[in-house]
Amino acid sequence: MAITRAADFLATWEAGLGRAPAGRALLLHRAARPDLGGEPEALLSLPVGEREADLFALRRTLFGERMQVRLACGACGEDMEFELDAGEFARSLAVRGEPVVRITEHGWEAEFRVPGVADLTAAARADDPRRALLVRCLVTAARDGVPVPADELPATVQRRIAEAVEAADPGGDVTLSIACPECGEATRAELDIASYLWTELDAWARDLLLDIHLLATAYGWSEPEILALSPLRRRYYLELCADA
Repeated sequence: MAITRAADFLATWEAGLGRAPAGRALLLHRAARPDLGGEPEALLSLPVGEREADLFALRRTLFGERMQVRLACGACGEDMEFELDAGEFARSLAVRGEPVVRITEHGWEAEFRVPGVADLTAAARADDPRRALLVRCLVTAARDGVPVPADELPATVQRRIAEAVEAADPGGDVTLSIACPECGEATRAELDIASYLWTELDAWARDLLLDIHLLATAYGWSEPEILALSPLRRRYYLELCADA
């Protein structure tokens, strides 16, 4: 990890150990967007695609551009390994449309707010997440000028809304389609950048704590003193310890 805020990210990791995936994603997003002052309300109100773009950008900053991904082929079971570009994802997902989409369909008119992180989190707890999200984010709906509730929207209108939201916030659902080199069939899989990044941060933090333990034992330095060293200097001191 090429960073100068090692202590901050170690604290982020520690805070996330006892949290559910949604809580860990919020901690990572807070680290990615210090300009928002760490306010949960501000972070949770952002469109999902913006959070994903922020997390890809954070991943690039912490661990570099290249991401190693492994996936089993859905057709033949072959283990596939490939690389993704975190920087390219961060740039492409940052492109977004209007925060409210408007559609018309055979006399139907609807306005729908592009879901934020809080909307998806709340909807996921419902018995019917799709309906809960529709009710939560629908601004207005009318047929021939007569207002109607969300439950009366036909499937065709709901589909048009989903398509408009996807176009306005393409990063809201990052799905990969990978062709198997063995059988040629394509496998689709969702890329959960928050989970991916947390796994990397967890491995980094545990390695760093081991380094701190070894250097503290060898030299008597405190944790803040060791974290103040650059990664290059820490590695050099660890090599000296190994040679001693």
